[in-house]
Amino acid sequence: MYKIIGADGREYGPVTVEQIQQWIREGRANVQTKVRPEGGTEWKALGELPEFSASFSGGGASPPAVPANAEALAAEINARSQDIDIASCISRGWNLVKNNFWRLMGTSLLIFLLIGGVGGALRAIVNLVMGVSWQVHTSLGPWDALRLQWPGILVNSLWNLFVSGALLGGLYNYYLKLMRGQPATLGDAFAGFSGAFVPLTLAHVVTGLLSGLASLCCLLPGIYLGVAWKFTLPLVIDKRLDFGEAMKLSRKTVTRQWWSVFALVLLAGLLSISGMIACCIGIFVTVPIGIASILYAYEDLFGAQPPAQNS
Repeated sequence: MYKIIGADGREYGPVTVEQIQQWIREGRANVQTKVRPEGGTEWKALGELPEFSASFSGGGASPPAVPANAEALAAEINARSQDIDIASCISRGWNLVKNNFWRLMGTSLLIFLLIGGVGGALRAIVNLVMGVSWQVHTSLGPWDALRLQWPGILVNSLWNLFVSGALLGGLYNYYLKLMRGQPATLGDAFAGFSGAFVPLTLAHVVTGLLSGLASLCCLLPGIYLGVAWKFTLPLVIDKRLDFGEAMKLSRKTVTRQWWSVFALVLLAGLLSISGMIACCIGIFVTVPIGIASILYAYEDLFGAQPPAQNS
């Protein structure tokens, strides 16, 4: 039996060797996770102990995550009483960005450039090939300009449709690894294209489409669904759930404390806006903080929770 230090820095246990090995297989524990034998006094990293070191892949990296059992995971999550501490999420998000600024800023910028920048470039290229000037909107009415530019708009939309889910899922995967103290490389930011591309794409398209349609019918249902499905992509990339299972689990879990999640998402958005006001330079800080803050809320709601804390 072992005591273990959770992601929140608290001591939990006792837990069995089998339970810890299960967390390693699921990517919930890594080589740096601290444990000590029950009754012992010295804390050691899992990678230092022979009974656990064999569970890790070469180079000290965590093994690939295995798909979670959707029903068992939902039952475990629904049995929790974890609340969202907005101030704590933002504080932890700030600390993560402060300690990994260049990595998070560079990776986030790359992903958003691939989503928006490449799409915009493809639109411009298509319009150029079609002989449509980028200044056409200044000489024509909006509908005539739209009619001429629709091929470029279509290409831009298709690009975003098919890559945004995988790119955002990969970015969340990169953040989560850093948050958990796991080795994170640029390749982890593109993990959405290997094994989870289809469910991530479907999750992104379906949640966006349904939220948009709900907003057109009535703004409030659209806002509710947008917030309720906020953790769908992280659940797909992290727990390897199917997109429908992830949507269902995210909605059920968030609904219990919807206002707290809504407030956190709103504050993250306001942070991003404040960064844009600061000559747009501030977004290199505020956007990563917003993403990290929301993902810390995800960790609090869906992350690994060892057995009850030892008092």
